[in-house]
Amino acid sequence: MRVRNNPNAKEELCQFDRFLQDKEALQKVLEDSKEVFVEIGMGKGDFLLGMALANPDVLFVGVELSETVLSIAIKKIKKYEEENGIILKNLYVMSFDAIEVANYFPSKQIDKLFLNFSDPWPKKKHAKRRLTNEKFLTEYTKVLKKNGIIEFKTDNRGLFEYSLLSIQHFGMEFLEVYLDLHQTDIPNVETEYESKFSSKGPIYKLVCQVKEV
Repeated sequence: MRVRNNPNAKEELCQFDRFLQDKEALQKVLEDSKEVFVEIGMGKGDFLLGMALANPDVLFVGVELSETVLSIAIKKIKKYEEENGIILKNLYVMSFDAIEVANYFPSKQIDKLFLNFSDPWPKKKHAKRRLTNEKFLTEYTKVLKKNGIIEFKTDNRGLFEYSLLSIQHFGMEFLEVYLDLHQTDIPNVETEYESKFSSKGPIYKLVCQVKEV
């Protein structure tokens, strides 16, 4: 479902003290961090919020291209913090295109990268826009640390099969592959989309690791 454009989104983002506007601001946050987990395409923030709560010693950075969607996520985070009397000092957000990730994060800085329910771009002519396409994987490996991890979830079988092949051809190592995640007992923080639509079919997940040569 499309979200109606919010003309005030940029202003709302800038009022949030954990919205990082550029790589210089990001670098300051990264200086004292031990582990860095990044979600590309964080949507409305359910996953990022849940993960930051469960892992207080990890720095989380959520990236969302749509400023309107990101403004919704920020409101959700602020509401949760106000209702619970806490500030999640390990949670930050940014807005940029995924292909630019290496222009923001320093080389070999990220421990784990999450891709949750990315746009499947089903038409073959749009394959290069899929976030598991080789050109995106190339950028991810620039910023992932040695033995860095990518975790990917989707409910789109076509995108899942494409991603398996793309990642395999790229030379990454598969650590885990699930054809029906919700039928397993492994820990799983859901996204908003996942909570709404998982009843309509299986959720696919894969975990892969950068190979060092």
